[in-house]
Amino acid sequence: MAKATFKMPEEFLMKVSKLADRTDEILPKVLEAGAEVVESKVRSNLASVIGKGTKEPSRSTGQLLSALGTSPALQDKNGDFNVKVGFSEPRSDGESNAKIATILEYGKSGQPARPFLKPAKSSSKNACIEAMKAKLESEVNGI
Repeated sequence: MAKATFKMPEEFLMKVSKLADRTDEILPKVLEAGAEVVESKVRSNLASVIGKGTKEPSRSTGQLLSALGTSPALQDKNGDFNVKVGFSEPRSDGESNAKIATILEYGKSGQPARPFLKPAKSSSKNACIEAMKAKLESEVNGI
């Protein structure tokens, strides 16, 4: 599965530290707001590359697109909150969604690369940060 890492702005981290005891309740909501933006961009990029530019008719079943989703925001063993945008497994045909996504992203012998994850990461970064800031502001104002 592809991994994207974003550094939190210092201003954002200072606001988070002021929230004290409600941090564990608010941070997952903020991360999920950002993940919605990223998932939307990945979904649109993926839909635009599936079956495009092929020599033969597309054999796409739509399983890869329907398997795309966002995990709930969970805290890891280091105390960091994480949310993942990726593909659920397994597929009904026995293949791996991660394998098929990798082939689409990087290509293979006789099949050119049709990147959809990396462009989604770079193009949705600012919108993701803005969505997270807006959600944090609304949560802070609600306190």
